[in-house]
Amino acid sequence: MLALVLALARRNAFVFVLTAVAVLAADGLAGIVKVVVGEKRPNDPGPLVAIPHSHSFPSGHTATAFAGATMLSFFVPRGAPAFYVLAAAIAYSRLYVGVHFPLDVVGGAVIGVATALLLLAAIRRRSARVLRRG
Repeated sequence: MLALVLALARRNAFVFVLTAVAVLAADGLAGIVKVVVGEKRPNDPGPLVAIPHSHSFPSGHTATAFAGATMLSFFVPRGAPAFYVLAAAIAYSRLYVGVHFPLDVVGGAVIGVATALLLLAAIRRRSARVLRRG
């Protein structure tokens, strides 16, 4: 939603598209890692939400939150503290409700940030190549 609001405010769909690609890529990568690692969810007696049927490591919610925060921080550097605080709150919520271990959210954060940074690096590399040709 934040990316959509920023894209509309700046009249630049690129903000939304790039953030959506980073979030979707981080979610896909987290899903693949979940299947490969196969970590079981915490077995707390009273989780606050229904325990998802997928594996625990890494946290997909955290991966997508940090991918979005990283991408939005690229477009609005002054907003970076707020974006990362929101992402950290989402990560903490996964621990609080009892559906993830701490390492799950750390892994999700790493995947999210790395995915967004790799996407930005690829775009910069492609832009530099286009400028050299032109």
